[in-house]
Amino acid sequence: MAGSKGSKYYDVYLDYSIFLKRRGSNELVLSQEQIELLLLVDELQSITASARQMCISYRKAWELVRQSEQNLGFTIISKSRGGKNGGSSVLTPDGKLLANAYRQLQADFNSSVKRVVKEFFQTINR
Repeated sequence: MAGSKGSKYYDVYLDYSIFLKRRGSNELVLSQEQIELLLLVDELQSITASARQMCISYRKAWELVRQSEQNLGFTIISKSRGGKNGGSSVLTPDGKLLANAYRQLQADFNSSVKRVVKEFFQTINR
């Protein structure tokens, strides 16, 4: 989502992120990093693999989970200890609902932003 090639806005682009805040305060409930981890755990069913893909430590990943659960007021990830095939981490029903709703929100948001940004750059490049 940038200016067209050859325009004076060619190297200008719109960047944005979605995060959740608590109503009536500036308190962050879920950061982009926490949401990314939630989505990866849903996909990979592993905190370890998700942390590795995000280039963060296992400890940092669990801290993000703990912060998320504390801020939300409910459990989002359920873990099982390793055995022959190793352990796993899966989303709770509430975590799964949140992940699926976020994916839809992100898709809808991206579609809307793409349309609006295209109009914006068409206007300023006249």
